[in-house]
Amino acid sequence: MRLARQKERWPVPLQNRVDPYGQIHATHARGIFTGNRGVIHDPETRTLLRRRWTTKAWIICSLEHPQGIRREPMGRNSPSGGAGWTELFFLDEPTALAAGHRPCFYCRREAAKQFRQCFSGSPSAPEMDAILHAERLASGGTAQQLSTAEVAALPEGAFVADSERAFAVRSGQLLPWSFGGYGGPMPVAKNADYQLLTPSATVTALKNGYTPNWHSSAAGAP
Repeated sequence: MRLARQKERWPVPLQNRVDPYGQIHATHARGIFTGNRGVIHDPETRTLLRRRWTTKAWIICSLEHPQGIRREPMGRNSPSGGAGWTELFFLDEPTALAAGHRPCFYCRREAAKQFRQCFSGSPSAPEMDAILHAERLASGGTAQQLSTAEVAALPEGAFVADSERAFAVRSGQLLPWSFGGYGGPMPVAKNADYQLLTPSATVTALKNGYTPNWHSSAAGAP
């Protein structure tokens, strides 16, 4: 999705950056994917409304629109002059998946088809959305507590958290997450209490071979 440069057009960072827990923050840090959960902002003030979704279809989109359309983040982007949908941004695809989003069938069709094929039962998009909506933490899902062995058995791209921060699983180690990128790899701590952030259905898709796109800061992991 081609987007106007937020920093130049709007000096105060907008509240549209999503963390692995599915919460939305204001930060100048940029990500490599956008997406949405429907209309959740006021285009006049470019601030979030109290609601955090208006649809169960939480999607992950390309920053480049297939037709080259430019959008103003959190502006008036519908043909009628209304809000359109609220542009959200993610560090990378593992972050977006952890937050409970899935690939978009319009702008990322091949990725969306692969995700559905790896999703248990290859359901329709609305069926996947209903399953994810019940599991994602930001829409009321319950965090699953994990043993050290269960963390070690997670597929690459899954996210866990201890009491302080979130980590992405990569090559059997944990990458500390931040809005700016990943830190150096760390081993799974033997005595730490971890919880699973990525919806269980998405973990299954990752186990079945779905390959997410990582931020460049994860490239140094073994």
